[in-house]
Amino acid sequence: MFFLKLPHRSIFFGIVLFLIEAISIIKSHSMPHIHGNSESDEIGPEFLAKLGNITVPLGRDISFTCVVDKLGQYRVAWIKSDSKAILGIHTHMVSLNPRLTVTHNGHNTWKLHISRVQINDSGSYMCQVNTDPMKSLSGFLDVVVPPDILNHPEHNLEEGASTEGGSISLVCSATGVPKPKVQWRRESGKEIILRAESRDKQALKSVEGEKLVLTNVHRSDMGGYNCIASNGIPPSVSKRFDVHVNFSPTIKAINQLVGAPVEREVTLECIVEVYPKPLNGWYRNEGNVKLHNGNKYNITEEMINLYTWHLNLTIKHLTKSDFGAYSCSSVNALGKSESRIRLQVQTNFPTRNAYEKSYTPPGALPSPRTPWIFTNGGSHRLACTQKSTTASVIIFWMLFLSQISNFQAVRVVSFLQSRADC
Repeated sequence: MFFLKLPHRSIFFGIVLFLIEAISIIKSHSMPHIHGNSESDEIGPEFLAKLGNITVPLGRDISFTCVVDKLGQYRVAWIKSDSKAILGIHTHMVSLNPRLTVTHNGHNTWKLHISRVQINDSGSYMCQVNTDPMKSLSGFLDVVVPPDILNHPEHNLEEGASTEGGSISLVCSATGVPKPKVQWRRESGKEIILRAESRDKQALKSVEGEKLVLTNVHRSDMGGYNCIASNGIPPSVSKRFDVHVNFSPTIKAINQLVGAPVEREVTLECIVEVYPKPLNGWYRNEGNVKLHNGNKYNITEEMINLYTWHLNLTIKHLTKSDFGAYSCSSVNALGKSESRIRLQVQTNFPTRNAYEKSYTPPGALPSPRTPWIFTNGGSHRLACTQKSTTASVIIFWMLFLSQISNFQAVRVVSFLQSRADC
């Protein structure tokens, strides 16, 4: 050793000094200690400020600051309390973690720097002075992580679908520090309906928990459900789940009896509820002839919501051959449904106000000089004025005799003949 050159000798003595300091700190650390100022009568090092606790998001840089006065011959060391690992002494690093460094301002302030903090950096840290007994201050590092929702490739997309009356289970797993709370909400502010086997049900704005179970599902349960995870560390995150309820079509005509004049156009309408998307169509002659878009027909459909469709059939330039029975039809893999509409000739009807003004109570006969009305379900009109002739009145009623009974027809014709010259 004495034959070593001077530079090597300096390095050797530096290492020896470093090891002596480390051994001294380890020994003092193994002895009982008190936090803060020592009660020893000997005037020695004093901590001028608390170490403090730090809460920081994952990936940030932090530092603990230790201010020691009257340090004298003693040394300041940094220790990870839970593992008892010495991280650094004075300005020398003992830990091999490249994200840790220690600094000294040349006076009374030492700092432990941790860059890009990780979850395993969380815990208690100690600023220690190797007095006898040892003096130390502790601070806690809490590394927090914003919430994140896990993807589950193994979860089949069909888990969000069921036939009507079945069950659907949605799972939303979230991670984060602290552990996030998970809440379910429906889109557009709709309520979540939870049904029981007893047919009781609850309508809730939100449901807590990672798993949402919908039983005895109804078509009205269809739509988007949002899973929202939050733990107080921004930002909160959400994930959308689609719920689909499969059922056979139910179709209904808006008006089953429609009247329209010749040479005009008319629109027949149907509403269908069905999922998944059906094959819709319009037919004539008891469903034997399918109608298509063209010069005569204009067929459209409009989606009202996820499972409701508005079907329209517009017939242009009506002729006598266009009147009769029509049907709207809807079919999917679960079934078929149709509704019939009858299109009939319509003469010029009075407006609602005109009808109300000329309405005659049942049993009363109109006077010869007053317009009068006979109705059958409110669908036909007959008016006779002083200039009406017997021939025109009889021809008019012959068009509608199929809509009244034989007995009523005989009475009407007899009455008209007696009033034909009014």
